[in-house]
Amino acid sequence: MDATIVVLGGDGIGPEIVHATRRVLDAVALRHGHTLRYDEQLIGGAAIDATGQPLPAATVEACRRADAVLLGAVGGPKWDDPRAPVRPEQGLLGIRKALGLYANLRPVKVYPALADASPLKAERLVGVDLLVVRELTGGIYFGQPRLRERREDGSERAVDTLEYTDGEIRRVVRLACQLARQRRGLVTSVDKANVLESSRLWRQVAIEVAAEYPDVKLEHQLVDSAAMRLVTHPAGFDVIVTENMFGDILTDEAAVIGGSLGLLPSASTGEGRRGLYEPIHGSAPDIAGKGVANPLGTMLSAALLLRYSLGLEAEARAIETAVERAINEGARTRDLGGTLDTTAMTDAVLARLG
Repeated sequence: MDATIVVLGGDGIGPEIVHATRRVLDAVALRHGHTLRYDEQLIGGAAIDATGQPLPAATVEACRRADAVLLGAVGGPKWDDPRAPVRPEQGLLGIRKALGLYANLRPVKVYPALADASPLKAERLVGVDLLVVRELTGGIYFGQPRLRERREDGSERAVDTLEYTDGEIRRVVRLACQLARQRRGLVTSVDKANVLESSRLWRQVAIEVAAEYPDVKLEHQLVDSAAMRLVTHPAGFDVIVTENMFGDILTDEAAVIGGSLGLLPSASTGEGRRGLYEPIHGSAPDIAGKGVANPLGTMLSAALLLRYSLGLEAEARAIETAVERAINEGARTRDLGGTLDTTAMTDAVLARLG
């Protein structure tokens, strides 16, 4: 296969972990006879510094031409003024919108060898293997109108709106049901239907869509109780589908189950095969440039890239197996209680590629 991957290193540790992941991708491509070309572009704070915009037009066009997009991280204290009209995170939201990526897939798997790294009791980790499907293009992050104003009495008022259409809900729930068919056949739809009108629409549409999949069981859970259940009984989940902000919060909570944010990948997908792949952690500016970041979440995101965008299942499994073997055989970065730096952890994975 001959494929082009746009590389968005972004900010903080982003360029470091993307560079490490390219080493793994190149090794897999060489072993299996593929040619991967990389097109480096700007996004986030780095793009603001260079162009004044978090998502330059050249980046969007390059991503539209590519087969897939690999992203490091965006943001950092340098651009963290909440009053700034231009912020790094706008680049991430914008590229998802521009590419029509409406679903973010975040698998959460517990490696038994890392059970001690989790804050949960070991017995609660047995059998944890879940997938969160987060809607990406609607909800409060994109609602209109949004405003901030100063009143005559000197007080300030801010408004954000949470908006969903039935079509936005329908397509992401349908995807969740299709993915559940390949797993254990259970979809948990998370909402706040006891309070929010948008959630009542969400629940209604979820019921309608699930009726098209008689082999899939649908259950409903309020977001607050879902957050509690993720801690008390995470193994009870198979596929979770939820709206944008709820998914953002719940997936960071779920990431802690495995012991580190540095372990978890994600894939943002739409109607076609092109997707955007990134670890779920942030830019970690406190360790940027020190060479100690955990690259595994980005490597596992690259495995999802091979699987979903390029259709290379054996190659995807090769990366996932190498990561698991490295962990099982004691390879640890600092966030996992070990001493390996980014390069040494990458070398550990490369040594175990089949």
